[in-house]
Amino acid sequence: MISIEGLTVEFSATPLLDHISFLLNDKEKVALVGKNGAGKSTMLKIIAGVERPTAGNVVMSPDTTIGYLPQHMIHNDGTTVMEEAMKAFDAVADVNRRIDSLNRQIADRTDYESKEYMALIDALSHQTELLNIMDAGNREGDAERTLAGLGFVRSDFNRQCSEFSGGWRMRIELAKILLRRPDVLLLDEPTNHLDIESIQWLERFLMQSPSSVLLVSHDRAFLDNVTSRTIEISLGKIYDYNVSYSQFRELRKERHDQQVRAYQNQQKMIADTEAFIERFRYKATKAVQVQSRIKQLDKLERLEVDLEDTARLRLRFQPAPRSGDFPLVIDDLEKHYVTGNNGETWTISHVNMTLRRGDKVAFVGKNGAGKSTLVKCIMNQIQDYSGTLRVGHNVTIGYFAQNQASLLDENLTVFETIDHVATGDIRLKIRDILGAFMFGGEASDKKVKVLSGGERSRLAMIRLLLQPVNLLILDEPTNHLDMPSKDVLKDAIRDFTGTVIVVSHDREFLDGIVDRVYEFSGGTVREHIGGIYDYLRSRNIENLDQLTGVKGMEKKDKTTETGGKNTETTSNKQQYEARKEQQRQIAKAEREVAKKEQEVAATEKLLAELEQQLTTPQQGDDIQKITQRYSDAKVELEHRMYEWEILSEQLEELKNN
Repeated sequence: MISIEGLTVEFSATPLLDHISFLLNDKEKVALVGKNGAGKSTMLKIIAGVERPTAGNVVMSPDTTIGYLPQHMIHNDGTTVMEEAMKAFDAVADVNRRIDSLNRQIADRTDYESKEYMALIDALSHQTELLNIMDAGNREGDAERTLAGLGFVRSDFNRQCSEFSGGWRMRIELAKILLRRPDVLLLDEPTNHLDIESIQWLERFLMQSPSSVLLVSHDRAFLDNVTSRTIEISLGKIYDYNVSYSQFRELRKERHDQQVRAYQNQQKMIADTEAFIERFRYKATKAVQVQSRIKQLDKLERLEVDLEDTARLRLRFQPAPRSGDFPLVIDDLEKHYVTGNNGETWTISHVNMTLRRGDKVAFVGKNGAGKSTLVKCIMNQIQDYSGTLRVGHNVTIGYFAQNQASLLDENLTVFETIDHVATGDIRLKIRDILGAFMFGGEASDKKVKVLSGGERSRLAMIRLLLQPVNLLILDEPTNHLDMPSKDVLKDAIRDFTGTVIVVSHDREFLDGIVDRVYEFSGGTVREHIGGIYDYLRSRNIENLDQLTGVKGMEKKDKTTETGGKNTETTSNKQQYEARKEQQRQIAKAEREVAKKEQEVAATEKLLAELEQQLTTPQQGDDIQKITQRYSDAKVELEHRMYEWEILSEQLEELKNN
């Protein structure tokens, strides 16, 4: 357990954190949230011992072990990936040294009944148990499994760490922290450099981990799946909710509305009091009342409220000029390229893709699978590929690259950067737009050269929002955006009338935007109809089907090796096998449709029961919990209805073939 007691952090006499206190309990998984600059990263650094507070204490047992993953770190060179990961077990030697020290202290004592002696026995027991946990199993096997879960393949293990990008080296550091199995994990934006599969692996790891977790992330789905308690930092104070992040958002809205009303009432009272003082300041008969009101204002504890949350800016992309019916057509594209310094070649092959005007699609897959490579082919930055790639008539591309922030003019201010691309009435709203992306007030007059990487990324995104294009290509657009900014961008993409390609690992961001997913895996690109969660569910089903269908595929391939012998017999047999296979697929599709209809009926029945409970509540009913179940069931019904429609369409296609 860690106790935070009266923690205060001041910068230039201005409090960032103001007398904050809370407990982090054993095995508890907690989300630490708040807008950028609220003090989340500072809080983690103080608990980790990297920084010291202005006042207050962090109290924990001296043998508590902490694993801290910052957003930015200095990486070691001169080791391979596996060698660096195995450094995680250096901590085993430290535990052994502590055990030896405790054994010597115990051997020298004879006060067997004293509290000090019992404390030594307890400490030895804890360290021995810790050693058993850390030293259990095959260390190298544990390291391989953890690295694989975070996206590395076996051929990466003996590569030098210096060959990898900063994002991949961050994964190595995360692997080391997880392998140490500390008592407390402090993770600052751990998903920024992970793909969807690695994020899901990390989710499962953290949920099963006995460690306490304090987690900063802008990935809503990740927070919901891992944490069950949410602590918000706002205006130097904390608000502690013993609920998941999604539930916290609802409760926070209620609290914020109450704060706004209280703030408005206090402001009215202050205005009325000041008006009374001004009116009767020089009237002798009212001198006592005036002095009393002045003292009342002096003693008044002024309420603060984050007024930026009282209104959400609804920002739209510029109207998309009409393009041809097919903005992008790719036929049998293939590209070979080299990875790392060892000359290893990688290929994306047989890429076929047709985008209609207005399509919104996602590119997903592990880092290095070829997503950015295909984007560069579309942008004509890579030309030495085979196959054909055609950009349609009157297509204007707006491209947000991962290095987009480095392309800004450093000598311009934030306001000038946007003013140079804004046209028409939108120029009157530049400061509102900048405020929505955390460049309000004096921040709009900063030079680009003094901005952080995250601030530059947000500024580059605003530029793109204001340009008239009809094909948007966004390569990891959310990595440095906080949740309010992601909401603004998500709404803008959803309302955009043009065509959109999003390369992203953020499931919650993609949900509700894309209607088709292209999966990059093993050098191939596969199309999946439906949204991101449809893709994630169907992929698991398809993997199982593939496992059971390998032998059948091999036999089918062998039947094509008949040459010119018995052609007619072979043809009839193939026709029979094709009809048989079609009937099998139809039967399977009918079972899936029937199963989905049962799920829809069950969800509709649940909704009806919950609605009945809400309309005629009984004594002891938890209305808030029932309301949450009702809301969740409605979302589930929408998903299942959509899946039923897709399966029904597929069944009709099979029957008509």
